[in-house]
Amino acid sequence: MKPPLSTSFLALLLLATPAAAQLSLTPPAATPSPAPEKPKENPKENPKEKSAAKPHAITKKKEAAPAPKPSASPSPPPAATVIPAPPTDNSNADLVYGAYQRGQYKTAFDLATARAQAGDPKAMTMLGQLYSNALGIKRDYVKAAEWYKRASDAGDREAMFELAMMRVAGRGGSIDKGDAVKLLASAAKLGEPKAAYNLALLYLDGQTLPQDVRRSAELLRQAADAGLPEAQYALATFYKEGTGVPKDIDRAVRLLQAASLADNVDAEVEYAIALFNGTGTPRNKPAAVALLRKAARQGSPIAQSRLAWVLIYGDGTPVDKIEGFKWHLIARTAGKGEPDLDKQLSDLAPEDRAKAEAAAKKWLGTK
Repeated sequence: MKPPLSTSFLALLLLATPAAAQLSLTPPAATPSPAPEKPKENPKENPKEKSAAKPHAITKKKEAAPAPKPSASPSPPPAATVIPAPPTDNSNADLVYGAYQRGQYKTAFDLATARAQAGDPKAMTMLGQLYSNALGIKRDYVKAAEWYKRASDAGDREAMFELAMMRVAGRGGSIDKGDAVKLLASAAKLGEPKAAYNLALLYLDGQTLPQDVRRSAELLRQAADAGLPEAQYALATFYKEGTGVPKDIDRAVRLLQAASLADNVDAEVEYAIALFNGTGTPRNKPAAVALLRKAARQGSPIAQSRLAWVLIYGDGTPVDKIEGFKWHLIARTAGKGEPDLDKQLSDLAPEDRAKAEAAAKKWLGTK
């Protein structure tokens, strides 16, 4: 019997810039769910993974997932590089920014230094970036924090966010979560989406700030509307379960689609499931399989496990057992393998099993 195709996700993590801290946050307690049952028909979901704000699964037969657990993220999201946007009416700032984009960091440092000494907040933020990331200059967190502080005091929202992350991590000074919260709140008011997102997670966590899921949802919406994929994905989980907002599956799926288009891997997997089941969107199994394949190649163990099932059983795609068992073996290295597939692998013809194992080793880079 094939298990359902499903997923749920790790606890939400702070969006981190290069060298910025990542915090593991605990979502609000969810009502314990009953043990999931495997459906008797074609698989659509698997309830074994952990959820973000609250566990959720999309399937033709409603299926509950285990309560969420805090996680330090075994596979951290890619770090977001914050590049200060230069004022459109400042040609000197444009030169600084252009040099930065071209990787001419020493030139960017020299140009930014002159502009910063003349009082340009964007140039100050640029210097903070260069010092904190060791770009064109030796890494110096103290100097980075000093420049971020000067830019922050001058009203630059990106500097506020960067300085907040340094305060959280204790880089360039001692840990100061209280100051970090103030900086995030100020930056969020000025429209910085990453600040709104991180502040939302602090309200969700309920440790640094009192837990307030409604306020968290408002901040996530602000960041999602600004196009931040992480916020779009997180807000989707809120709408799926009615956490801080009215439950709205259709809206959740639209947010998953938006985050998926921005290459958010978790959103790709969950949007694929929505497409596979026709939940909140017209059913499109070939498109779902294509998204699973993309996420699998991006290293998602959940996608690798689900892709294995659809390939082995030919659900929405032609049967390809060698490719399917390859992905099963790869997922198994991350603890996402399925005992049922192990049994089928052992029954596979020796030459096909050898091909699948060789393909998995090649992908994993092992001998």
